[in-house]
Amino acid sequence: MIVSIHQPAYLPWLGYFDRISASDLFVFLDSVQFEKNSFTNRNRIKTAKGALWLTVPVLSQGHLQKRLVDIKIDGTQNWKRKHLRAIEQNYSKAPFFADRFDRLVGSYGCETDDLAEFCYRQLQFWLGELSISTPVVRASELDVAGSKSDLIVALCKRLGATAYLSGPFGRDYLQEDSFAEAGIAIRYHEYSHPIYRQLFGEFIPSLAVVDYWLNAAPEKGAAPASPRAGLTPDHV
Repeated sequence: MIVSIHQPAYLPWLGYFDRISASDLFVFLDSVQFEKNSFTNRNRIKTAKGALWLTVPVLSQGHLQKRLVDIKIDGTQNWKRKHLRAIEQNYSKAPFFADRFDRLVGSYGCETDDLAEFCYRQLQFWLGELSISTPVVRASELDVAGSKSDLIVALCKRLGATAYLSGPFGRDYLQEDSFAEAGIAIRYHEYSHPIYRQLFGEFIPSLAVVDYWLNAAPEKGAAPASPRAGLTPDHV
């Protein structure tokens, strides 16, 4: 069984979903410490002036010492309305905007002040939209301790993984001997970003999934599980 593991992310990029779709099980890593300036609570969309960051505001007191599952969203800021308005303004002429924007608005309707919970519910929305059926488990519910490479090995052992599908940066910190001793193979996910039609000129890769979804993604059920597989030459 191939397991992949990644921290929560807001409007993740396509590579995030490609790794999930290539796995038999995905671990939503909400048990680790929050990282400032990561993609956990922010991502980029495309505008006529280039890439624009959309950030989910979080309560800052002690947040760098807290686990992701304990991070609270700053509910005093009307960030949902601002984000949806920014998407509407910049993607209103995208090919699939009229058919899909209302579904996106609905995905923001969950009433929670937990960042991880919000990202988890959004993840379920995007997996459905991209026709990815890989099961997801939350690390915070597995009662597995450790850090960095040791945590990854422990999670894989807990779930009965025979292989771990790592991102390319795993080469910098994974202790491969520990995986070998546990009988777990390591595979490194190398993602080749597809080119598809975008608004506003020159193509910008690695944007939030909403850019692909509004510009090029086939309808649910009309494409293979992987978003990359759904990008046929017709989308180039």
